[in-house]
Amino acid sequence: MKRKINDMKLRLPAVSINEAVARSVISAFIAELNPTVEELGDLRCAVSEAVTNCIVHAYPNRQSDEPAYIYISARLYDTREVSVEISDNGCGIENVALARTPAFTTGESDERCGMGFLVMESFTDSLTVKSRPGKGTTVLMRKILKP
Repeated sequence: MKRKINDMKLRLPAVSINEAVARSVISAFIAELNPTVEELGDLRCAVSEAVTNCIVHAYPNRQSDEPAYIYISARLYDTREVSVEISDNGCGIENVALARTPAFTTGESDERCGMGFLVMESFTDSLTVKSRPGKGTTVLMRKILKP
């Protein structure tokens, strides 16, 4: 049975500079598990993609003075599992299955490649996406580090 050894929660404004902040915080947080450079890079990339998706897609009609946030929670387990959940209170996704299709994008096709979920999935051991239109989206990523 796995046992949680550490956890954290973070709330960041949904602005582009915070993509780098989220990546750095996750790197520092998982350091106690002594991940390989490859494992660290994988998680950094997956977190970066999830946060970027929140910034770009979750709050499309937001006025600049309205607060918009990204919520990040992470857990470490004694089984060397890392769990990272990234959520927003944005517009949500109408059809999650369609949104997970490679090359699907709600943005201009010349601006976005529609590979966000595929990128997150390729760098983690599991990816769960839950969303409610008008309420927001939650992405749960899990990665099991090598012994």
